[in-house]
Amino acid sequence: MTVTITAAEVVDLRVPTSDQMLGSDPFHKEPDYSSALLRLQTDSGLTGTSVVFTVGAGTDWICHGIRDLCQLVVGTSLDEFSAAPGRLHRRLVDHHQLRWLHDGVFRMAAGAVLNAMWDLWAKSEEKPLWKLLVDLEPEFVADCIDWRNIGDALTRDEAVAILQERRSDVGRRENAMAERGPKAYCTAGWLGLSDEQILATIRKLQGLGFDAFKLKVGQDSDRDVERIRFMRAAVGDDGDLMVDANQYWGLAEAKEHVERYRPFGLKWVEEPIARDDVLGYVELSETFADADFAFACGEQAASPVIFKQLLKSGAIGYCQIDAVRVAGVNDVMAVVLMAAKFGVPVCPHGGGIALCNMIVHYGLWDQITVSGHSETQLVEYIDFLQESVEHPVEVRDGCYVTPTVPGWGLEFRPDFVEQHRFPDGPVWRDRVPEKKGATYEVPVD
Repeated sequence: MTVTITAAEVVDLRVPTSDQMLGSDPFHKEPDYSSALLRLQTDSGLTGTSVVFTVGAGTDWICHGIRDLCQLVVGTSLDEFSAAPGRLHRRLVDHHQLRWLHDGVFRMAAGAVLNAMWDLWAKSEEKPLWKLLVDLEPEFVADCIDWRNIGDALTRDEAVAILQERRSDVGRRENAMAERGPKAYCTAGWLGLSDEQILATIRKLQGLGFDAFKLKVGQDSDRDVERIRFMRAAVGDDGDLMVDANQYWGLAEAKEHVERYRPFGLKWVEEPIARDDVLGYVELSETFADADFAFACGEQAASPVIFKQLLKSGAIGYCQIDAVRVAGVNDVMAVVLMAAKFGVPVCPHGGGIALCNMIVHYGLWDQITVSGHSETQLVEYIDFLQESVEHPVEVRDGCYVTPTVPGWGLEFRPDFVEQHRFPDGPVWRDRVPEKKGATYEVPVD
């Protein structure tokens, strides 16, 4: 039976996480974790769901972009999309007027529409999203990707060859990942939290088998070194420890800060400089070529073209895709395949509101079908706001439990949605105006 998209609902959801300083880092000092929630309604009763994660102000911009683009899919059929997902991808990102806006809000809004369509397709097949992707033929995957600006790094034929090479082992890998999902790590060391609060999170997650943790750095070098030393003691010498500066430094300043991190056995230093400073990352990787750690980047890289440069140049040692920063599944496919060619582990960025429900699917697709192993990858996990959805992600023995729910697993609890609608939900209705939206500012250093 043909499934037709009949309507699109977009909801601005925001959680005042700034009250507890959860999610705080050098730039995002008091973030309110938020999501633009899209639900595509159909005449079959199925709903295609996606989110775009933000940190408060600007969620309304994303919501408007999604509503605007949804005019292009309402009235179309799921069959049109599932026959050729690349066609809708190109229709959105190559819109003859909207593409003038380039990446950022535009590409994220396009990604919301595409991700909701992929969710709808997976639900129609009664498969979790990762399983839908794993079952796609290599040539079909290649046809989902826009090769125009990345073919100098990875050709279509090379991508098909990578996927075909893995096909004979996909069944075994799928069974293995069903028993033990992707290994997880947790960002425990938010910048606004005390050592006692951080240690409580570490101990709780160590009880769940976690041995990999991340710490925010970036403002005071002496204090950062003290906190890294504290975290290393808490995690132990055998645990993985990473740090994240959230793009706070310029290149020269980054070198000064990072030089002090050498003694601590870090796995990676994440986003020490601007998200798209490819030449800067090349210089950092050369400067610290003899260090134990590598550099990680990608959660705010806005397109496969930026990833192409980061990967092809050898600038980064860990590729951090984000489920909602680029234009949906199609873009992420391109990035994961490029990372496989250049031998860079894919370590998806998670957290926010329900991002973990999405990135686990990419971790599974990569580790089953693309890289074909789980030896070097970590998938981020955040231990709060899991209660927002009907099917929260689960972790066991320090790993994600492989999802079995059809689609992304992004069905939000109605009470959560009603409480956190912005600006009129009960959580926001009575808050003082200066704590709402773009007028909520903190001092600039």
